[in-house]
Amino acid sequence: MFTYAKFVRVSVLTSLLFLPANLLAQTSTRPQTVIDNDYQTYAVLWTQSSAEYRALALQAFNLARLRVDQDLARHRSRRRMKPPAIIVDADETVLDNSRFQAELVLRNVAFTSQAWQDWINRAEAGAVPGALEFLNYSFRHGVRVFYITNRRQTEKAGTVANLKKLGFPNVSEETVMIREQGTTASKESRRQSVRSRYRVVLLVGDNLNDFNDDFTGKSIADRKAQVDRERAEFGTQFIVVPNPMYGDWESAIYGNASSEAEKRERRRAALQGITVQPGP
Repeated sequence: MFTYAKFVRVSVLTSLLFLPANLLAQTSTRPQTVIDNDYQTYAVLWTQSSAEYRALALQAFNLARLRVDQDLARHRSRRRMKPPAIIVDADETVLDNSRFQAELVLRNVAFTSQAWQDWINRAEAGAVPGALEFLNYSFRHGVRVFYITNRRQTEKAGTVANLKKLGFPNVSEETVMIREQGTTASKESRRQSVRSRYRVVLLVGDNLNDFNDDFTGKSIADRKAQVDRERAEFGTQFIVVPNPMYGDWESAIYGNASSEAEKRERRRAALQGITVQPGP
């Protein structure tokens, strides 16, 4: 008789046939937390499927190119200036990890640092639209590129390999600046290290913390207020690439919530709908 137990075993074995080898190794040694990732579906779909996402990314890098041209024209005759440089984030700024995010949704499993590291070491992320062309253009015009990322030391080799594989310029041990062991998520010391030697023309990122530490740990309202205070920097010194999938904007919503149930409640509580007045 084809019992329910047999049906479950067959279903599980069938699904395992489609797991990549490295993920099979993970599931054999550690349990995966099953969570509700369905709320992320639209964000990942928009990133992967909408022409609007592509248009916004191209728009960001077109504007960035314009700013580089303007800066180089202003400083052409100044011989004693520091050489120009651009600072970019890696994930969802120049590297497109939407396939990894989609996999979490499709398998309905939680993000883990091990799964993330395995993905990075595969060096299979794509290029964000417009990023490759912009950075190669800038580098050909004498602008150095620094990739400041909060990926870890164990992920640096995979990051360098991925960037080189896609054809990004000026990729080296020096220019790919990862988060060192035992340090905070702040990128400020690495940004200042670049500034001490170069004139930073632009910073490009998908997260406000890619620009400075003014937005760190702030609430939703405070982050918006800080954007208003620094509005003159956006489009001139700061170029934002769209990323609806994840970021510090999520942390502002969740606060200290830890469980999936609490996070779901915080997401719903943050929605601002229409207040319907009762009829007479």
